[in-house]
Amino acid sequence: MNEVLIRKAKKGDKDAFCRLMDENVQSMYKIAAAYLKNDEDVADAIQDTILSCYENLKSLKQNRYFKTWMIRILINKCKDMIQKKKLVTYTDQMPETPFHEEEYAAMEWAQVLETLDSKYRLVVLLYYMEGFSVREISDAKTKALKSGMDDYLTKPLESEKLIRALSRYKHN
Repeated sequence: MNEVLIRKAKKGDKDAFCRLMDENVQSMYKIAAAYLKNDEDVADAIQDTILSCYENLKSLKQNRYFKTWMIRILINKCKDMIQKKKLVTYTDQMPETPFHEEEYAAMEWAQVLETLDSKYRLVVLLYYMEGFSVREISDAKTKALKSGMDDYLTKPLESEKLIRALSRYKHN
């Protein structure tokens, strides 16, 4: 180990610190790779170690223990990363539970229905929301036309009344 570089780095010589890190990057990589199996994590651990060494170099009491001190910092960074990974739950490993909220579903339906022409809106409502069969919708539409209630098929408020009436009719 080059004690001259360590002394210069302690005095604030950035080039000396960079050369010191260059001399040790291979051994840092080997140690980090032994702990962490992912190259991105290894790179992160080395980067964090270099930053910690730079920030805390003046706290090193004996220059001859620089490499031991640096490796200890690296090992602690690796252990921290392993611990954090244990605490993280990845969403691809979580069982999927369906999310259903009535208000959200109602808003989605309202948005979809707004885009439809009024003559289709009622048919979609009756079929998907009220559970009417195609035949029942056809029969109801025919009865509405024959009895002069065709306004029920185009006016939104009147459509709601028709749905309620048809629902009672269906359940009877």
